[in-house]
Amino acid sequence: MRYVQLRAFHNVAISGGFSKAADALGLTQPAVSDQVRKLEEEYQIILFHRNKRQVSLTDSGARLLEITRRMFDTETQAMEYLSEARDLRTGTLRIIADSALHLLHLLPPFRQRYPGIEISIRSGNTETVLTALEDYAADVGVLGEVITRPRFKALHLGSEAIVAFVAREHPWSERSGATLAEICTKPLVLRESGSKTRQKFEEEVALRGLNANVAIEAEGREAVREIVATGLGVGVVSRAEFGHDPRLREIVITDADMRMEEALLCLAERSQAKLISAFFEIAGDGLPLTPGG
Repeated sequence: MRYVQLRAFHNVAISGGFSKAADALGLTQPAVSDQVRKLEEEYQIILFHRNKRQVSLTDSGARLLEITRRMFDTETQAMEYLSEARDLRTGTLRIIADSALHLLHLLPPFRQRYPGIEISIRSGNTETVLTALEDYAADVGVLGEVITRPRFKALHLGSEAIVAFVAREHPWSERSGATLAEICTKPLVLRESGSKTRQKFEEEVALRGLNANVAIEAEGREAVREIVATGLGVGVVSRAEFGHDPRLREIVITDADMRMEEALLCLAERSQAKLISAFFEIAGDGLPLTPGG
């Protein structure tokens, strides 16, 4: 049994004749008749009562029509879904970000242009983001650096200074800034070792010959924020990720220009996928993707 044979049978059954089925399929009437005849011969079954003026279904044909109705209805639904996905009227864009704050400004224009697309966002550090993209567990990644690996393509979104922050009740809450050396004397609340922000901070500390007083290590930016808000130490974050939390106060690092490069990235082999390229187009205002390597 072949698909074309079932399609021929189905169209004859729903149209009530071989000529009408041929017109619907864009085939000749003998071609349609031949496909139905082959189906009947292969399974030794009679599907139609034939006479000169019309054809009618046998009991076996009626039972088969019940099946082919479901079959071709499902096919129609699949084609409609694929057409909607092609036109970006349905689907899910999976984003993994080291900070969702990097992309908040991109979501409203994307949603306005593609209201049928669901957006899924989860967080992770640099290693987690890259692994998710490589494993096809995410479509788009957002990082605080521009990746220079050939397998990825990236779009530079901008750069932000790394700053410290304290609780509103902290003795430093009225200060506008502090030196790196001063900050290192305070109990520090830092992210896990896979954090790019922590890596840049510790590289600068080592370059200055200083010793960072790491009091607490927490996984995730939100955990660091909550711990600092209780007054247990000084946190470090990029300014773009600091946000607007009334419990916290920003402290500028006055003698160090540490910056996080914000970037949007995807696998190079998937960069032309319609949903991914549409998001990059929104982010870059129509600018093309640039190689990450």
